[in-house]
Amino acid sequence: MRQIVLDTETTGLETSAGHRIIEIGAVELLDRKFTGRQYHKYVNPERDIDDGAFEVHGLSREFLSDKPTFAGIAEELLDFLMGADLVIHNAPFDVAFLDYELSMLPEKRTIGAMCGITDSLAIARHKHPGQKNSLDALCRRYGVDNSARTLHGALLDAEILADVYLLLTGGQTALFSAESDDDGKRAERAVVRLPSMGERAELRVIRADPDELREHSVWLNELDAASEAGSLWRNIMVD
Repeated sequence: MRQIVLDTETTGLETSAGHRIIEIGAVELLDRKFTGRQYHKYVNPERDIDDGAFEVHGLSREFLSDKPTFAGIAEELLDFLMGADLVIHNAPFDVAFLDYELSMLPEKRTIGAMCGITDSLAIARHKHPGQKNSLDALCRRYGVDNSARTLHGALLDAEILADVYLLLTGGQTALFSAESDDDGKRAERAVVRLPSMGERAELRVIRADPDELREHSVWLNELDAASEAGSLWRNIMVD
């Protein structure tokens, strides 16, 4: 699966007030692995930048004055994004700005018609209800280094979000260490001899004692917390 983790910076908060995109950053994932491909452009908005927005990203109209307009980069951007699933933190915000920019071009298109949209903020809120789920908060929760994020920057934020997203959606595999993985590989290599028909009557059923059942329940609770779908064991009917 091809995914593009994307972020934008803008002149302000509302497209209804004519605010525009001034920076786009995106990184590509293929089957949940970084490919090394990325897209990054500063964009001349041809308008002033709100003071509050400038405090967030530090991009001035003067700095952006010699950069291409959105119309000048639209086709190369869409070529990069086309057909991918876009992973965006608070996707409605960025998608609204992208669609607003596209609406001013001769050919009327929308991002949702060309790409899938995954909102990592919605995923985080579902997985961590009642907690802070900003990108910075998720970095702290998942141990992602965001020390370079003194100001918001579209490409840096996309790179950080990609790390967070992979951890956020990693499911149960995140619980197992490299040591456990080695144990699993050894188990896969082990040869198990199935008993013959004549031997099966001699098999004894050894049931878990109460302490083992309690420990197993604690482990299942950890699996439930790490995977949105819950642990498979609890979804299986055992005769």
